[in-house]
Amino acid sequence: MNDASGTIGRRVLVIGMAGSGKSTFSRALSAKTGLPVIHLDVHYWKPGWVKPSEEEWRDKQGNLVAGDAWIIDGNDQDTLDLRLERADTVILLDTPWWTCAGRAFMRGLRKPVGDMPEGCEDSLRRRLFDEWRLVGVVWRVRHSEPEGDRAIVSEHGQHVALHVLGSKRAADDFVSTADVDSLG
Repeated sequence: MNDASGTIGRRVLVIGMAGSGKSTFSRALSAKTGLPVIHLDVHYWKPGWVKPSEEEWRDKQGNLVAGDAWIIDGNDQDTLDLRLERADTVILLDTPWWTCAGRAFMRGLRKPVGDMPEGCEDSLRRRLFDEWRLVGVVWRVRHSEPEGDRAIVSEHGQHVALHVLGSKRAADDFVSTADVDSLG
């Protein structure tokens, strides 16, 4: 489905490349619908910016998706199947790669908006390294990641309503008309 209809269920995944606007979109959608937001980045990191094991991460996500209502944003394709099991709506932000890369570059210069992972200190050096590294990542995955997202949704999310939004305007229009399906 490639439309801007704002009818969503009560368990919403927001996916897309780094810099596509997932967190900003999720916060706006939450403000409009009242659904709570779960930012995967905040839950992924252990104190001191330590990565969890694959098993720890899947277990943590299992707990996160157990709720009855949520908006989860993140672009972890390795565990997308797990989130899709419980989702009823997927919003794919199909933002052009050059916009994603530009946002990642600019994000390196700004203080983060929103919560930081517990026990993880922010620093300009870390932000510059992490965010500017994403510019290269976005370039490398500019074709494969969107195709991979669609393939995983096609395989594991045949039961979900899929909304593909290709611009900031489409995302804003979607949020402005968002309505939670009471049967979702």
